[in-house]
Amino acid sequence: MFALRLATLADLPEVFPRTRRLNDHEGIGISDERLENGLRALLGNPGFGGCWLVTRDSEAIGYAIVTFGFDLEFGGREGWLTELWIDADQRAHGAGTAALKLLEDELRARDVQALHLQVRKENPAMRLYQRAGFKASPRVVMTRLL
Repeated sequence: MFALRLATLADLPEVFPRTRRLNDHEGIGISDERLENGLRALLGNPGFGGCWLVTRDSEAIGYAIVTFGFDLEFGGREGWLTELWIDADQRAHGAGTAALKLLEDELRARDVQALHLQVRKENPAMRLYQRAGFKASPRVVMTRLL
C-alpha cells in the first residue's frame, strides 16, 4: 500500500540522499551544501511548499516536492512539482502514479488550485505525467538565475 507522509526537518537524512541522486541523475550541478540548505529551508517553512515521503508499507521509497506560488489565472495558490523521485528498485510498480494521485488531496487541503511541472521531452516520466492528466502548456518556461 502506497502513502504519503509530509516530511519535516527530522526527515532530512531520509530525503537528502534521494535529492542528491535526483540532481545527479538529471545532470544538475549543485553543491551538497546548497542543496542541503535549500532542503532545510523547505522542510522548515511550510509556506514555501512541502516535501512528502512516498511510502510503501510504511517504508520510504521516494519523495515528491511541491513549491507554492500564486497566480490570478488559476484563482490563487499554485503548486510546482519540482521533484518526484522513486527509488530505482521501486519503479514500474505504480508508486509514481499513486504519489501523484495522493498529492491531489494534500494540495487541495493547502488550497492549491493548479499544479505545474517541467519535464524534458526525452524523460520517460513524461508518459506518467500525461497519464495523470498533465498537458503541455502553450507557454514556454524561461529561467533567469539571480
